[in-house]
Amino acid sequence: MKNIFFIIFFISFFTFSQNRSTAFQNGEFLKYKVSYGLINAGFATLQIDEIEKNSKTLFHVDGKGWTVGVLDFFFRIEDNYQTYFDKKTLQPQHFIRKINEGGYTKNKEIFFDYQNHQAIVKDHKNNTEKSFFIQNNVNDMLSVLYLLRSMNLKDLKQNEIFSINMFFDEKMININLEYKGKDIINTKFGKVKTIVIKPQVEVGRIFKENESVTIWLSDDDNKIPIRIKANVLVGSIKAELFEHKELVNDLPIIFN
Repeated sequence: MKNIFFIIFFISFFTFSQNRSTAFQNGEFLKYKVSYGLINAGFATLQIDEIEKNSKTLFHVDGKGWTVGVLDFFFRIEDNYQTYFDKKTLQPQHFIRKINEGGYTKNKEIFFDYQNHQAIVKDHKNNTEKSFFIQNNVNDMLSVLYLLRSMNLKDLKQNEIFSINMFFDEKMININLEYKGKDIINTKFGKVKTIVIKPQVEVGRIFKENESVTIWLSDDDNKIPIRIKANVLVGSIKAELFEHKELVNDLPIIFN
C-alpha cells in the first residue's frame, strides 16, 4: 500500500503537443472523493495560488490527500505534495513531497537547476542531499498535470501514443500515454463530455497490467480530471471530482 494513494491519483497526468490555452488560474480549487471498491476511502484536493519568487511569477499548487472512515482506522494516510512552477514556461522550480501512509513516511524536496541540468534532492528524513541529471523538459509528478491541462488535445487520433519525461524517485523516467477517444460520463454535476486517456504503467508491485489506469479529462479548455480509475493487485481505486471553485471555463455538462 506504500505511496498508493497519491501515486494512483497523480500517475495519470502526463503530456501532448504544446499549443497552450487558458486552463487554470489563481484560486482554482478541486476536490476529489476517493473510493476503494465500495468503501469511501478518502479525499484529495488541489489548490492553486500565484506568487512572486526570485523575480518570477510562479503558480504554487498544494495537493493533499487523506483517508476517512474504516480505512483511516486501519491504514491512515496523510499526504502533501506541492509544486512551484513558472507561470510562463510551466517548468517546475521546486517540488515538495511529505507523506505518511500507514507509518511509511517520506519528507523530500527537489530543486530544479536547468542551467546545470540538475535536480537537487534533499531528503529531510535521512538528512541527505544528492544531485541528479535532468533534461530541460522535465516535470515533477504534480506540475505535469498543469502542463497537460495547458495543451491542445484536439488533434489526437484514437490509440495514438505520446510520451513525456518526468523526474520521480531520484531518476528520469519516460511515461507513455494512449488516447482512447471520447466519452460522456455521469457525475454529481450531470453528464460531462470527457477525453479518455490510458497511461502505460509498470506491472508488478501495484498494477495488474500496463493499462490498469484510465483517466477521464473534461473535454474543454479546462481539461480537469473528472474521474480516475485504477485496477490494482488488491482491488480497484477510483477518484471522482467532488467539488470545484474558480474554474476558468464552465464544465462541458450536457443538459437534457
